[in-house]
Amino acid sequence: MAVPSYPGAVEPARQAFVASGDVRIHVVEWGDAAAPALLCCHGFWDHARSFAVLGPQLAARYRVVALDARGHGDSDWAAAYSWATHIADIVAVARWIGAPLHLIGHSMGGGQVVDGARALPDLVRGVVNIDGFGPPPMSAQDEARTVERFSGFLEQRRAVAARPDWRPYGTLEQLVERRRAQNPRLSREWLQYFVFHGARQAEDGWRWKADPLLGQGAGPWRPDWIAHGYARLQQPMLAVVGSEDDTWGPLPDAIVGPRLAGVPKLTRATLAGAGHFVHMERPRETAQLILDWLEAA
Repeated sequence: MAVPSYPGAVEPARQAFVASGDVRIHVVEWGDAAAPALLCCHGFWDHARSFAVLGPQLAARYRVVALDARGHGDSDWAAAYSWATHIADIVAVARWIGAPLHLIGHSMGGGQVVDGARALPDLVRGVVNIDGFGPPPMSAQDEARTVERFSGFLEQRRAVAARPDWRPYGTLEQLVERRRAQNPRLSREWLQYFVFHGARQAEDGWRWKADPLLGQGAGPWRPDWIAHGYARLQQPMLAVVGSEDDTWGPLPDAIVGPRLAGVPKLTRATLAGAGHFVHMERPRETAQLILDWLEAA
């Protein structure tokens, strides 16, 4: 089938694979390879083309590199998807870029770029976190079920590991509708482009490129750890959220505020008319916000 297009989405100027241990991380680039660099990290179940409209606008001034996290997009599937392995992948790509850079992350990627910056204090100059401030606090019931949750996590991983791939969908449009049911604020036109690059076609139909094992996450984890990591961030952070309630956020300020309170150099911004997927819903406004912040930093 013809490759779907979307207004403002630009094909990458360059693509490459970067070794991170025994996993190959796929990256795409927009802009002058000699310009100052920005490294973009996407959210859970997404891929590098989530920045296909935002990236080219930032590329007017910067070399914009976006990665497919392990198990996502065109990066390799892996034996493990711990938080630490994702951070190691960001470190590997940042070192491959080589020059001082800024990190930009959305959702899962927003949390990960904070830890990536902490791991590379001499290479990373600043962090843009787009609605990646973690899940709500654990309930008292979950607190009381810690051992049970660990056991359930391991059992689910065993079950998923026995399934080698996703079941096929008959058409790409069926995948689009499946994703749209989860993210109703994203337009069908955008999702046709986005899902096409996040899926693959075989004789029996269309399947997601992402590894099914990702669905079990990186293991049991406590949201109240977030603030401790943020307080150790040496670089400045631009923290961005949308103004509209959405499937995955934003969290109330009563939760986000205390998590961000310890960030030594913090700028906060809210983009009107956007939900969780700020950079997909309002890419031009997001780009201008980031460019203004970088200019002032």
